[in-house]
Amino acid sequence: MPKLIQSSLWKTLDAHFNEVKHSHMRDMFDQDSQRFDKFSLKLNDILFDYSKNIVTEKTMDHLYALAEECDIRQWIEKMFDGEAINNTENRAVLHTALRNRDGLPVLVDGEDIMPAVCEELKRVKKLAEAIRTRLWRGYYDQPITDVVNIGIGGSHLGPLMVTEALTPYSLHDLNIHYVSNVDENHINDTLEHLNPATTFFIIASKSFTTQDTMVNAETARQWHINKVGDDSQIDKHFSAVSSNVKAAKEFGIDENNVFQMWDWVGGRYSLWSAISLPIVIAIGTENFDELLQGAYEADQHFRSASLEENIPVTMALLGIWYNNFFDAQTMAVLPYDQHLNKFPAYLQQADMESNGKCVDRQGSVVDYTTGPVLFGEIGIAAQHAFFQLLHQGTKLVPADILAPVSNFHCIARHHRALMSNVFAQTEALMKGKTEQEAYAELKAEGLDEDAIKALLPNKIFPGNRPTSTFLFNSLSPATLGSLIVLYEHKIFVQGIIWNINSFDQWGVELGKQLASGILHELDDNAPTKQHDSSTNGLINYYKEQRIKNKGENSL
Repeated sequence: MPKLIQSSLWKTLDAHFNEVKHSHMRDMFDQDSQRFDKFSLKLNDILFDYSKNIVTEKTMDHLYALAEECDIRQWIEKMFDGEAINNTENRAVLHTALRNRDGLPVLVDGEDIMPAVCEELKRVKKLAEAIRTRLWRGYYDQPITDVVNIGIGGSHLGPLMVTEALTPYSLHDLNIHYVSNVDENHINDTLEHLNPATTFFIIASKSFTTQDTMVNAETARQWHINKVGDDSQIDKHFSAVSSNVKAAKEFGIDENNVFQMWDWVGGRYSLWSAISLPIVIAIGTENFDELLQGAYEADQHFRSASLEENIPVTMALLGIWYNNFFDAQTMAVLPYDQHLNKFPAYLQQADMESNGKCVDRQGSVVDYTTGPVLFGEIGIAAQHAFFQLLHQGTKLVPADILAPVSNFHCIARHHRALMSNVFAQTEALMKGKTEQEAYAELKAEGLDEDAIKALLPNKIFPGNRPTSTFLFNSLSPATLGSLIVLYEHKIFVQGIIWNINSFDQWGVELGKQLASGILHELDDNAPTKQHDSSTNGLINYYKEQRIKNKGENSL
């Protein structure tokens, strides 16, 4: 493939962009009454409406042709077939195998990994059900009432998001807590009201050396020992998800309570693995199987649907259109379902850690923009926070809106009020309000001409702000599984088009390395001189204040 922006298709898209960039969606809808039917897709109970985007049929034809030219089909098969598409780490990318429900082999280096995947899932379910049914007993022979997951990044955000999303399906007398921040307030606030005799810890760390996670894990271990008196009962109250079994055993965790992670599963795609232990404890094995089934069905859709009928491919191409042609540097994810309140944060890592890259697969610095800045919030809250910028600001912010047709416990008055906002906001963002409409509105309010003239500019909404809407029957485990996977594959497709590796994260490492060195410098009160003047100044100020606050001997 020729260099992206030098390809003939890219140039065709650029020329087409110049033709349509001043088009208004209001006119597009006026000119085509079939627009919704032409620009919406379905997967099971999920409707994906992308008709409120600044696209025409010709736009989509050009974009699908770009996907074809970038060999999206071949790349999809490479991923599912276990080829080492993570080229900088020479690894396969097979989180899809963790939700493979068809029983067919999946090969890595010629070996079928499915028996190991199924066995590990069986072990996870066994422990989860023992805790859920109160068969698992801590010291004093008491059942577990609280589970604390200690992890960071994908070992935290994925399980936290899913547990929150599927709250209605959870046991409500079994509390799941998540600790990620190395700030002592997080672990202290969590442990303050817990009983060590009925608390179970999950240490989620692939390497079992991640600084943030292990500092919190050691604090949890010491808290347990301080309460119990010794470490003889740790095996009843601690488990680990890690590839470093040796380190987990040295920590005191029984090998039978250590669950496997594989190097072909990236952290931000790991919620389908044993990292899901707190999820399975919360929602049970049957609901977790439904989550996997929904994910599998989205995988099959991605793998088999034509490009034109493929939801993740279409999502990805719309993102390319805005990012690379409209110069939209951000995108918003706006769930109108309270249980999806952690979904934007989860997608921030999934997207920005995957495609926040400036070097292509050949090691060259790219000369085009790649991953967007993703942010989001629950839609109703966002309307009263940052929607002002979406409606009348100077920046174009494409937005995804997700909403349920019904809820687990649906109260009509609440839900209709919720959905009225969904439909009103997407329409308002698309249509806006013209000067004539604003003038007529102010005139009807009885304002005189001088007052209208002063206020009129503030009442005009430009509109033409793109949104894509996902509607689904309710946030069931299966639907959630499908939604997550649609976004996973969207990110993958964009990475292929941008010719970057979406599955490494070298940018995370530098800060970790520097923090490890600075940690040793903080073990004494001597002035630091080995950094730049700002970093030296900050460290030395910290040390000075530490001495003032706690005395010369404080470290």
